[in-house]
Amino acid sequence: MPVCLFDIDGTLISSGGAGRAALEAAVLSEFGFDKLSAPLELSGRTDRAICRDLLCMHGIEASPANWLRLRAAYLHHLPTTLASHNGKVLPGIIALLEQLRTRDRVAVGLLTGNLRDGARLKLGHFDLFHHFAFGGFGDEHFDRDDVAREALAAARSHLNGAVDPEQTWVIGDTPLDIRCARAIGARVAAVATGWHALDELAAAQPDLLLTDLSDPRPLLDLWD
Repeated sequence: MPVCLFDIDGTLISSGGAGRAALEAAVLSEFGFDKLSAPLELSGRTDRAICRDLLCMHGIEASPANWLRLRAAYLHHLPTTLASHNGKVLPGIIALLEQLRTRDRVAVGLLTGNLRDGARLKLGHFDLFHHFAFGGFGDEHFDRDDVAREALAAARSHLNGAVDPEQTWVIGDTPLDIRCARAIGARVAAVATGWHALDELAAAQPDLLLTDLSDPRPLLDLWD
């Protein structure tokens, strides 16, 4: 059975900067800073790695206790920033997910650097979370390749072991999405709806490269 593993930010949705704003508010409110000490690199990374870097760049020990404090503060702020930023579902996503819901022979999950609860909040805000039955998330992993391994294991659990990596597709918008797909032997569709241009994605050699998903047929045709 084909398996589709979707990235979230830049692939399914644009949060309008809500995720970044929630992270910034979390470190400032929880640890008493007035402003961030340096810019924050988010693209394709896991929330666990981003939070570790946030702590370290502010001279805070990246201990388990401080990680849990920052995680809780981020999840506290995220609903507010989602409501106050101009986020959107990206072109073609609703039609694609609705089409996939009609196909009994395609399993749909997530492969995201977001925390599991962060993914639920973000996709729930746009009424998309119910489309995804399983996934790999950024709660425990610093490397996106490990998130991909978690997502593949979750797919196997969901389908009682019946998963062929060669029939598994990762859909994402960054070179790291392409790399992590290769780490699990999966194929990959890259879309230029995030921060990375078509030529940059092409250099990472995805199996399918699209400007966006406004026409879902190139993906749907893969599973006819």
